[in-house]
Amino acid sequence: MYFLVGIIAGYLLLVIVLFFGQRNILYHPDSTIPEPHQYGLNKMEALRISTEDGVQLFAWWQAPTQSENPVLIYFHGNAGNLGFRAEKVGAFLDVGMGVLIITWRYNAGSGGKPSEAALNMDARAALKFVRQTGIADKKVVLYGESLGSGLAVELAAENHVGAVVLEAPFTSITDVAQHHYWYVPTNWLVRDRFDSLLRIGEVSAPIMIVHGESDRVVPAKFGRFLFEAAREPKEAHFIANARHEDLYDHGAAHLVFSFLDRHLEQ
Repeated sequence: MYFLVGIIAGYLLLVIVLFFGQRNILYHPDSTIPEPHQYGLNKMEALRISTEDGVQLFAWWQAPTQSENPVLIYFHGNAGNLGFRAEKVGAFLDVGMGVLIITWRYNAGSGGKPSEAALNMDARAALKFVRQTGIADKKVVLYGESLGSGLAVELAAENHVGAVVLEAPFTSITDVAQHHYWYVPTNWLVRDRFDSLLRIGEVSAPIMIVHGESDRVVPAKFGRFLFEAAREPKEAHFIANARHEDLYDHGAAHLVFSFLDRHLEQ
């Protein structure tokens, strides 16, 4: 009897710890303030972008080489800093696209605290910045990597944009949490749900999903479910042997450029 009570008490303690510590599990702050030139991106500008609630987001920006070229807004994952995405960013700059890549409010000395609502404000601030440079919405590409895919879907559901690219996306954080923490009732516990499955049907822009078949962080099945729920035009590429963070080592850049060439409005 005491053994059973001990097991139940231990389980309840685990659930309590996971509930109150969930944002520490989901968000991984990085105080680094990297400069673009440190990564060979000498024409990019490091700047701060204000959000609705006054947080100063750290970002890198470079305008397109020609006014008719598209601009990519890059929303990265839950960990790391902008420098970790420099190689990807450089690929888009090399073809003349403009790029704005922001880091979330809990990074780079911004001083903000993370939540789903707060990160959605960050994403809206990025789109507002690009619009203020005079870029037409039809020339805007929203690129969401992992956690950033949830922000890209939400923003695209609320705004007309030219295209949406989702790298290693999920259906919702709740679903991913249930996959990893199958022994707890995550549907009752998760605060920041980022329910992309609920919103993706509202996205009118062309959508591309690229996912690694060997992804253990966000298994490819979630990308498939999301793809099935998306509206046409859409396409998906599930790359054999690719994991969560190495899709560009398996030719993802070529797939993205081909998609944009075919679907971006001229």
